[in-house]
Amino acid sequence: MMHYGMHTGGVIWMLIVGALLVIPFWKLTTRTGYPGPLALLILIPLVNLGFIYFLAFSEWPVDRRD
Repeated sequence: MMHYGMHTGGVIWMLIVGALLVIPFWKLTTRTGYPGPLALLILIPLVNLGFIYFLAFSEWPVDRRD
């Protein structure tokens, strides 16, 4: 009988990919002056695209401190 559910290997793979996405965006958000947990938005489909555009085109708090 074949199982098409999420196996342990699939869960581990999802955690690895999630970490590979969140860690760089966490560093990016903290360097731009935003709180690090904001990087968790990268894990939400479609919201992640808006988040990337937000980071790219918004004025960063680091730039406003001058």
